Amino acid sequence: MSTIRSRFQRPLRLAVVGGGPGSWIGEMHRGAARLDGNWVIVAGVFSSDPQRSRDAGAALGLDAARSYGDVAELLARERERDDGADALAIMTPNDTHYPYAAAALDAGFDVIGDKPVTSLVEEGVDVPMEHVVDLVAARAAATWGDGTVDRQDVAWKQRPEDLAPFSRGEGPGTVVRSAGDHGVPTLQRAATRLAQAGVSEGLAIATRKPDWLRPKVVHDRDVLALKQTVRGHGLVTVCEEAGCPNLSECWKDRTATFMVLGERCTRACGFCLVDTRRPAPPAADEPARVAAAAAEMGLRHAVLTMVARDDLPDGGMGHVAACVTAVREALPHTTVETLISDARGDATSLAALFDVRPDVLNHNMETVARLQRAVRPSAGYARSLGVLAAAKAAGLTVKSGFMVGLGETPAEVEGLLADLAAVGADIVTVGQYLRPTSHHLPVARWVEPAEFTAWAARGEALGIGHVEASPLTRSSYHAREAAASVMPVAVR
Repeated sequence: MSTIRSRFQRPLRLAVVGGGPGSWIGEMHRGAARLDGNWVIVAGVFSSDPQRSRDAGAALGLDAARSYGDVAELLARERERDDGADALAIMTPNDTHYPYAAAALDAGFDVIGDKPVTSLVEEGVDVPMEHVVDLVAARAAATWGDGTVDRQDVAWKQRPEDLAPFSRGEGPGTVVRSAGDHGVPTLQRAATRLAQAGVSEGLAIATRKPDWLRPKVVHDRDVLALKQTVRGHGLVTVCEEAGCPNLSECWKDRTATFMVLGERCTRACGFCLVDTRRPAPPAADEPARVAAAAAEMGLRHAVLTMVARDDLPDGGMGHVAACVTAVREALPHTTVETLISDARGDATSLAALFDVRPDVLNHNMETVARLQRAVRPSAGYARSLGVLAAAKAAGLTVKSGFMVGLGETPAEVEGLLADLAAVGADIVTVGQYLRPTSHHLPVARWVEPAEFTAWAARGEALGIGHVEASPLTRSSYHAREAAASVMPVAVR
């Protein structure tokens, strides 16, 4: 898959017909929300279910007059408008698209109506995907661009062996007894994925860190007391588990990050030191315990993060939502941030969390497009951008973060920042990748502090409200201050 950005003369205006059940119009408006204002603007929508048509139009911010209950009316009126649709997209099951195509022809739209959706393989064309993307990218740039194009290839093929055993449907993974058999069983598989992405060498794990990555961490009496509070409620903070060098600073500011839904993850990312055995069921009393701990700690900003829970129908979003609600009931004036997985991109699952309106919705991109398959093979660049775009469309304050030092180029970092700005990210964090064990992805290089400063300035110049970037920055570093700098004043 590839992403292409260009400065178009103007976005393409699209009329969308969804003749089937509501899922078709829902899929349309999820996709359009990711593109709206950048490449494609949805000019009007129609569904065979008028109410779903109105709902989809409202979700896209369309005037009620542009949500049509009759396809003939959509076609006729969009053709007459000065700001009407340039093209028609028909999203219907089976052969029901033919009547709409015929009506579109009668209304003066250009429609290729004599061929169903197919593939090059089905048409007997044997050509590498890279070649197809080269041609499509060049044609897109020539047709809509002004010569300024940024292209980043993601991955040509995802193989089952890239995924964790649980994600492949092979049951629970092996018991994690030590760092030696933790996460990625051997480095060979991860190293192969890195090599395929163009990164062939890295620093030895024994390489001495530069001085800017060797902070002096001192835990005073107050911090030790807060640690006791967390343990007393049987909870886990990412601050402690990850050995975060910023723990004392954040906790003194009354900011802490709780990991909910257990300590076992259904994915096996190449950078993460989390148990990958089959998870236990969610603890029903966890929301109450998190709220009680947050209250005892006197938190001003509570961050709720999670392991990926692909074993749960909703990816764990309902449980995270319950934790948000519980913290708010205990601490009405505390801001709540959620750092979530992608829920496999399922809109219904994400909506369960969006509906409780966390003050900040965080989902990390983790790395640039080219390195996605090597760094987190069970996730995807486009899917993660879609999660962030959906959160923004829901009116939430949106945050994301990524690591550097994995083998990315400066141009790729700028490209990622541009993509985050395009989907409306309000806050972005950028920090140095640090290798947990020799069985995890190697560090390609130590990134100089001046580079972080430059990326922060570049990200904010692109329109991101706040970019927190430094070698030791982690997702929750200065989280309260960052949220306060971009959030509107809330009265509860």
